[in-house]
Amino acid sequence: MATSLQTEALRVLVHALDQAGDVLDHVHADNVGNPTPCAEWDVGALADHLVQAPRNFLAMMRGDQLDWSAPTPHLTEGWGATYRVSADDLLHAWHELDGDPPVPASWQVAELAVHTWDLAVAIGFPLERLDPEVAEAGLAFMRENMTPERRGDAFGPEVEPPADAGPYDLLAAFAGRRG
Repeated sequence: MATSLQTEALRVLVHALDQAGDVLDHVHADNVGNPTPCAEWDVGALADHLVQAPRNFLAMMRGDQLDWSAPTPHLTEGWGATYRVSADDLLHAWHELDGDPPVPASWQVAELAVHTWDLAVAIGFPLERLDPEVAEAGLAFMRENMTPERRGDAFGPEVEPPADAGPYDLLAAFAGRRG
């Protein structure tokens, strides 16, 4: 039986999945070469990574080992639609889960929140349309779990957030991003 904490984390995960799909709907062939806050990735590579994330989470929930640095399938259109199929599969797995999750929903929220922000910044998606609760949950998880040695290549050292920082500014700064 799911605890109230698991239920709450799953509720926020639903919001994180939905908003990532909304931002992916705004990726088009004319902006895939744009730079992103992820220095290694342009919009196309970041969108491909974000599309792959629910598939990776689902595989992890099934006990598979993953290499997050492995190349992801490359799309040339339909990022949002392709993503939503995998996001729905992931949510079905969460609803069918019996017992403790092998991968915390809050970890998935953190990954989605950071990369959704990255993509939104890169394509000019209005940041005020992003759900602040998703950023707050992602940041809480990251502050509790992301030590300097766990940052890997995807997250730089924490940077100073702006004085008027909102939830996504704080999340981005903790993830080493500069908006």
